[in-house]
Order: sequence, then C-alpha cells, then structure tokens
Amino acid sequence: MVLAPITSVLAAASALALVGLSIPVSMRRFSAKVLLGDGRDQVLLARIRAQANFVEYVPAALIVIGLAEVNGARAWVVWTCAVSLVVGRAIHAFGMLTGAQSKPRAAGMTLTWLALVLGAGGLAGQLLG
Repeated sequence: MVLAPITSVLAAASALALVGLSIPVSMRRFSAKVLLGDGRDQVLLARIRAQANFVEYVPAALIVIGLAEVNGARAWVVWTCAVSLVVGRAIHAFGMLTGAQSKPRAAGMTLTWLALVLGAGGLAGQLLG
C-alpha cells in the first residue's frame, strides 16, 4: 500500500531528473579533464550549478509535499505543488544549461518557490485546522 502516491511519483521523477542533470556534469568533467571543482570552465560551472540548485531545493519540497499529502491535504494542493516543482525545475535547468537569459531561470525559481510555499501552507492547514 502506497501512503503517498503523488509524492511517490514525484520522488521517482526527481531521482531520474537528478541523474539527467548529473550525466552532463560527468561528461563535461571527462572532456575538460577537470576532476575537482569547475576548472574555470564556464560550461562545467553552469552544469554544476544546475545540478546543485536542483539538489538544494528538491529535497525540502519533497518532504513538505509528502508530509502534506500524508496528513490529508487536498489532492489538488498536492498535485499543484508537484506540477509546479517539476515544471519549475525543468524551466530552471533549461535556462542554466542553455545559457538563456534570466527569464527562464526566474520563472523556474518562482514555480519552485510556489511549490514550497503552497506545500507548507497545505501542511500547516492540516496541522492547524
């Protein structure tokens, strides 16, 4: 029996996304012959930061969304958080990896923050209400 089906799907997708962000880092390290740090390679630095930014935000979002779901938050709240997180992280990574201007990155961060705030609100609503 899966206790948090929405968060479980989100966690599985996040794990695959992290691998998807990690492979280009490893490939660039190999081609640039940089074993540690970024070697002042701007492409490698952008890839490292895209991966790191994902790692910085996704775990907290998964925890908040999962706890909200397990504690009975409305399904639309949990789904909105999940979709916002996935789309936000995808847009942000696209912006980082393509060297796009700040608009995709800002939109991605805004959607990520929305997932965190809405998830926290859904969790708080269950705990306080």
